[in-house]
Parts: sequence; C-alpha cells; structure tokens
Amino acid sequence: MARFWAAYIDDKLLSSFLTTSTGKTDEERAEGRRQSSAAAEVLEEALKEYSKGRLFFGGDSVGYVDIVLGGFIPWLRLIDRSTGSKQFDAGMTPLLAAWLEHFGSLDAAKAVMPDLERLVAESDRVL
Repeated sequence: MARFWAAYIDDKLLSSFLTTSTGKTDEERAEGRRQSSAAAEVLEEALKEYSKGRLFFGGDSVGYVDIVLGGFIPWLRLIDRSTGSKQFDAGMTPLLAAWLEHFGSLDAAKAVMPDLERLVAESDRVL
C-alpha cells in the first residue's frame, strides 16, 4: 500500500501542484487548484486510515509515504507563498496540515530541506 500512495503522490499531487503554479492561463491554474484540492482530500482520507490517529502515515514513526510526501514540503511552501493560499489548508485537510507541521519540524527533515528564500530566488530565475 505504501508504494501505491507514493505513486499517487507523484502522479496526482505533484502534477496538480505544477499546474497550479506554472499553468499558462488562469483557467489552467484554476484546474490545477481543483485537482490539487481533490488529490489532497483523497490523501487526507489515507492519512486518517493509515495513521490511526497518530502523527504520521507510518503511525508513531516516519514511514515510506511520509518520506515521499516530505520531499514535497519545500515546494508546497513555495507554492503557498507564490499563490497566497495553503495547499494543505487546516479547514479542508486538517490532518495533512498537522502532518506538514510535524514532519517539517523534525530535525532530520530540517537538515535536508532547502531554504525557502533560496527556492524562491531559484524559481524566479528559472521561470
């Protein structure tokens, strides 16, 4: 099941986030937001089922799905900043919003996460 959810994150969440931030028209970006919201809601239900009320997809400890999704945290924050919205909004996806804070606060995660300001500068340069 972990491999399924990792693939879901790569296939559904990543593609919709990219469309949200790099769509060429307002309609494309709006469609990306709609798709990312739908994907996040599905992922929210998966977190609810597999975490069994604990912090991570793996329960009390970080598992494979947590690591896969954790790799998107810098990009989530970049998209949130550039769009002025929250991809994992506490009102719509409270478990994912809490997960984002828990995972992002881990020392091991902070040690490998790129600096947001650097990502902003790099994305401005590339785009």
